[in-house]
Amino acid sequence: MTSTTATTVAAPAVRPRASTAVRGRLPIRYVALETVRQLRNVKAMVFTFAVPVVMLLVFGAAYGSQLDQSTGLRYLTVTTLQMASYGAMTAALSQAFAIVNERSIGWNRQLRVTPLSGWGFMVSKVIAAMAFAALSIGITITVSVVALQASLAPRHWLAAAFGVWCGVVPFALIAILIGQFAKPSFAQPLFMVVFMGLAILGGLWVPLSIMPSWMGSVAHLLPSYWLNRIGQMGAGATGSTGMVEPALVLTGWALALAAVIVWRYRRDAARQ
Repeated sequence: MTSTTATTVAAPAVRPRASTAVRGRLPIRYVALETVRQLRNVKAMVFTFAVPVVMLLVFGAAYGSQLDQSTGLRYLTVTTLQMASYGAMTAALSQAFAIVNERSIGWNRQLRVTPLSGWGFMVSKVIAAMAFAALSIGITITVSVVALQASLAPRHWLAAAFGVWCGVVPFALIAILIGQFAKPSFAQPLFMVVFMGLAILGGLWVPLSIMPSWMGSVAHLLPSYWLNRIGQMGAGATGSTGMVEPALVLTGWALALAAVIVWRYRRDAARQ
């Protein structure tokens, strides 16, 4: 009796604790790994940071003093937020290539046999993208204020930057989808189509107010338009809904994309 009881008591051992500990630590470590790896990608950082700044210096300096009638903001402020949104979107979408490479070398198969869940995988990529995007947003706004003397109340700069930063999430999820579905030979053309379409049709390169009217209708269907819009509303642009409408639209995009990503991750895991 005593021996049996002792064996029964000892049987549970430490297994649940070890499993719980691994499940608790692994996503955190993986998030840190992804973030550091993104920030070490010097080529991607230069492209992501340099292009928005150069475009800002060219267009902002040329038309900065004019007033944009559609937003009620100075054109320099509008351009700054366009370039901040563009840089943040680029930072998020650039993760697609990393995920494609991971799939090609079998890294994703290794992840699926670890305790890392589909949600953990997705969140790790999103956090890495947001860390990268935060630098791009900060650099773009700093250059605008210091080099071009962009004038806006600090609370508006903060609200605009925070709105754009939060709005990056759907684009990080789009990058994950590209990485999950695209083959290495097809990844770059697909990325360029998605990237250029979102940038041009969303009004991140050229204000929609000077584009054909049909582009305005198309833009409202794209998350890039609402990314730019949430920055404008944070900066105090005219509009009755404020940051609420763009925030809701971007949240809807994020939830829909997240559901597809987790479904795909679990489907791939079931094949193993």
